[in-house]
Amino acid sequence: MSVSWLRSLWNHRSLLLVVAACAFVLVLMALFWALEPLPLAMTAMLPAILFPLFGIMTSSEVAGQYFKDFHFLLVGVICLATSIEKWGLHRRIALKLITLVGVNPAWLMLGFMSGCAFLSMWVHNTSAVTMVMPIVEAVIQQVLKVGDEEEAGPSGIHNPALELDALSQKHQTLQNSLQLISRCDKGVIEMCDPGEASSRGQQNVCRALCLGVAYSSNIGGISTLPGTSPNLIFSQYIHQIYPDCNSINFGNWLLLCLPISVLMLLLSWLWLYWLFIGSDFRFLWRCDGDKKDKHRRAARVIQQEYNSLGPMSPQEIVTMVLFVLLALLWLTREPGFIAGWASLFPEIYSGFTSDSTVALLVGLLLFIIPANRPTHKYESLISWEEFQSCMPWEVVLLVGGGFALAEGTRVSGLSSWMAQLLVPLGDLPVLATVLITCVIVTTAGLGLNVIGLLAVLLAVTTWAVPLFSLHTFPDWGPLPTPVVNSTGL
Repeated sequence: MSVSWLRSLWNHRSLLLVVAACAFVLVLMALFWALEPLPLAMTAMLPAILFPLFGIMTSSEVAGQYFKDFHFLLVGVICLATSIEKWGLHRRIALKLITLVGVNPAWLMLGFMSGCAFLSMWVHNTSAVTMVMPIVEAVIQQVLKVGDEEEAGPSGIHNPALELDALSQKHQTLQNSLQLISRCDKGVIEMCDPGEASSRGQQNVCRALCLGVAYSSNIGGISTLPGTSPNLIFSQYIHQIYPDCNSINFGNWLLLCLPISVLMLLLSWLWLYWLFIGSDFRFLWRCDGDKKDKHRRAARVIQQEYNSLGPMSPQEIVTMVLFVLLALLWLTREPGFIAGWASLFPEIYSGFTSDSTVALLVGLLLFIIPANRPTHKYESLISWEEFQSCMPWEVVLLVGGGFALAEGTRVSGLSSWMAQLLVPLGDLPVLATVLITCVIVTTAGLGLNVIGLLAVLLAVTTWAVPLFSLHTFPDWGPLPTPVVNSTGL
């Protein structure tokens, strides 16, 4: 028995060497991504070097994995995000939400989290935080101000704490915001008066606001396909492995994940409030008419800052129209329950269009539509230089490296070997399999991860069942391979 097994290994030695080489590349990239001895983007380029050397894939085959339909979708979304940030539409949205919820610490935190989550649905998580954190920092300076309650601080756009950085100062803004979070974490918050420390309660409010923005950017990102890179990677991989699958599109994803996102946002808000501010939840139904002076001052400053924006500029209006148009085209392309606009094309062109087609169209319009009146010098809504400054090229290479690594594991047979090791999990209930998968990818933030886990399990067992027909084996799925009995019995 052992001799025949060894002979089988020897006969398949070339295949085993390829599998081992691919496993080596996989482990090496995982270690390099974790320890960062090289820049993350350069680590993602390792398959382009090692796969041809190890005989796993040719150079041209590897290169083809580094630019997919996902990247075109990302380009279109970043074009829109560039215009939103350039013309200040993100400030108007965030400040409007804050003025609606008020400046009570609990409602203020919900306002910031809602605004950041909404922005993160359409732009990259990091970009959403970069847009919101300058406003958070300015409001913290007012709401948590320690000092003379009688002395009214400067207001409006003349308040240095409320000077929101321009696009050219984006990196400095992010650095200042990170310093603010660091100061909150250390328990020392520098207020308007230098050298004056805040009380412990104020420090906790600062922590809650900063963590709320960070968490909400991730929570909002799961709501839409372009909201975060893992969503797009999953969609691209599913369409690559199962070309006939048409279940994953913008509309279906939104119907599945938007309720999850809303539920997680509300529960996370309550969790952070209980963790950092207090356990008195009577504010949910109590009308607090007796506001503290610093709260009234902060509300006045926020309202003045919003008023200082003035009426919406033509550039903001055009950007908003294109934003709404993009969302509508995504939702109505193939909604599933009715025929979408993609069905207007001849049947021979069925499946030719995708969400990236719409995103690129809107992105192209941003480079064509003039930003000024015809009497002024022609200037488009965004320029190529502005787009380049916002485009996350590192993410492009990281995602491409992931696709190349996935294709290498498939070609080499490593994925099939690993799938055989996981065959025993097939006997587990579906809910248990989903639970194990969620636990495996859970890394930090126990409370928020438990909330996310429960929200996903609720979705999979309720509204996802009719949405994706989970009780029916899909037509596009691979048929199980029949087991052949070698004994002939």
